[in-house]
Amino acid sequence: MNDANWREEFKQWKPGLKPFQIKLLEEGAQSQSQALMLSDMWCEWKNIAVKRKIDQIAGKSLALEDPWYEKDTEAVES
Repeated sequence: MNDANWREEFKQWKPGLKPFQIKLLEEGAQSQSQALMLSDMWCEWKNIAVKRKIDQIAGKSLALEDPWYEKDTEAVES
């Protein structure tokens, strides 16, 4: 997670970007509305990056289990 190359990471993580979004990421904003769109993409990148970092640190095996979820072995037979 590095703010310096966020644009390249965002393009890799979001393969379905529209052509104008790719152009905006490559060339930068030329107007206030484009700056807002670019800011929105940065916020989306940041959310994805934080989630990926949390998953990397915690690992899938350390995730908390739902105490209300009944496993097949613990199910009450009627």
